[in-house]
Amino acid sequence: MSRLSFVNRLRAWLPLLPVLGLLFGSYWLNLQVKPVEPSTGAQRHDVDFVVYGLRSTALNTEGQARFTLITEKMWHYPDDDTTHLQNPTLISFFKDHPPTRIDAQSGMLSSKGEEIHLHDDVRIFRPGKLPTQDQHFNTDYLRVLPDDGWAETDLPVLMFDRYNNINAVGMELNNEARTVKFLQQVRAVHEKSD
Repeated sequence: MSRLSFVNRLRAWLPLLPVLGLLFGSYWLNLQVKPVEPSTGAQRHDVDFVVYGLRSTALNTEGQARFTLITEKMWHYPDDDTTHLQNPTLISFFKDHPPTRIDAQSGMLSSKGEEIHLHDDVRIFRPGKLPTQDQHFNTDYLRVLPDDGWAETDLPVLMFDRYNNINAVGMELNNEARTVKFLQQVRAVHEKSD
């Protein structure tokens, strides 16, 4: 009789076995799957905006053009708050002398736009009052503070005009005062004027 009572008990519990199996499976599955944290844009290095064909002019307190930034493409990453530039051109305007033009293949703006870092084939054209006084500068990196009319590099730089070729490592360029300071390893070649 004990065998018959065991089978009867087993039959009584038999409908609960699928429910217990489902409960155990759900518990095991819950342990295997971890919830995904909600993603914010700051966690990924994704572009949040792109501007094509940008031409932006900053004005001074008197409403006159201070500098103009032109770029083929500009894009921004919110996670590190960097703005990148493709083929940028920066034109700085001055009261007493012609504008200075800086071209590069790429660049990056600081988060507030007070600094511009230009990279790859950076070319500066600083016209003089006469065409014989025009100055050209070439380097691979330039840090520019456009509000101050200041630019600097710690990389090799070539400066040339009609009569001079100067190679150096490092340069400080003050466009307001129209001065250039070469920092080290300066080599110059001067040709006599006609």
